[in-house]
Order: sequence, then C-alpha cells, then structure tokens
Amino acid sequence: MRSFFDEENRMAKISKIGDPLEILNSIINWEMFRVILKKHIVRKESNKGGRPPFDMVMMFKILVLERLYNLSDDQAEFQINDHRSFMRFLGLESYDTVPDAKTIGSITQKN
Repeated sequence: MRSFFDEENRMAKISKIGDPLEILNSIINWEMFRVILKKHIVRKESNKGGRPPFDMVMMFKILVLERLYNLSDDQAEFQINDHRSFMRFLGLESYDTVPDAKTIGSITQKN
C-alpha cells in the first residue's frame, strides 16, 4: 500500500546507504562557481518571450554528472529523469522540467 511519505522514505534510504552525490553536494559550495560561469556564459537577451533559461549552476552540475558517470547528453537527460538521486543533486523536484539532450549539448558548444 502506498503512503504519503513514500518518496521521502525512499530518499532517506538512499541517503542512509550513502549517496555519493549527496555527499558531493555537502562538501562543495556550488554557488561559488556562479561568478565564474556568469563571466564566461553569454546569454542572448530576447524580448520574444519563451521559456526562461535553465540555471547555469544546475547546467554546470549536469556536466559534472556526465563526467562522473560517463554519460552522453542523451543519457544524461534520461538518467536525470530516471534517478531520484540525480534530481536531488541538481535541486530538481519531480514536477520540474529537466533540460533535454539538445539543451545539455548546447552548453559545451562554442559560439
């Protein structure tokens, strides 16, 4: 039988087992990278509307996931959607939009 706390209990169990991504989040202040990222990432201003850009620190953390787990952009998209621990690492909830593979790939392309 399902309970209201199933998700919370599952994440607590993952933490107890020893989630390496949770440990990484506890020892690295990811916000310290924001200043560097802002300096080097140029975002085009648009008055046309549309979806706001994804947070640059979160996108940087996706690159870290790709490197740690040897993931392609397509696999990163899939694994983020599939793994609760990846979502927690990125600060995403189950209702949040996950960047697609094309968006993930665009952060490493040179303009």
